[in-house]
Amino acid sequence: MRIDALPYDHPDSLALIEEVQQEYVVRYGSPDDTPVEPAQFAPPEGLFLVAYLDDGSPAACGGWRVHGADAVELKRMYVSPRARGRGLARAVLAELERRALAAGYGRVVLESGLRQPEALALYASAGYTAVPKFGYYAEAPESVHLGKVLDHEPTPAHAE
Repeated sequence: MRIDALPYDHPDSLALIEEVQQEYVVRYGSPDDTPVEPAQFAPPEGLFLVAYLDDGSPAACGGWRVHGADAVELKRMYVSPRARGRGLARAVLAELERRALAAGYGRVVLESGLRQPEALALYASAGYTAVPKFGYYAEAPESVHLGKVLDHEPTPAHAE
């Protein structure tokens, strides 16, 4: 496996983003309508990662964009069904945290949902806790808002 930083609108990024949007349609009845601009995920104020399997196929993604003065917001964390159970989500999360800390950000926030128990379990195991609701889904009853302070080593890529 390898993890590459790519533009949000790179073809491999877009293919995985389309997959995650279809996952939201299945779980919630519609895609994520949060306003997103590809430029928000461009360094130095953003980042988008794609993880590739050994065969070179894109299998997971995630990104962050600036959220206030000292925080970044995670978006589009996703692992394709064909690649689940291999630790890709944890590896992408750890790399996103590492690069956010290296870029000078001290906190990570995210919005997930009650119909994504796998994601909520990952974030809980990585030390994320409830934060005040924010953004597009602040009033959505199934929305879950989490955060983590990055004043320590990021989540280990191979922690269980």
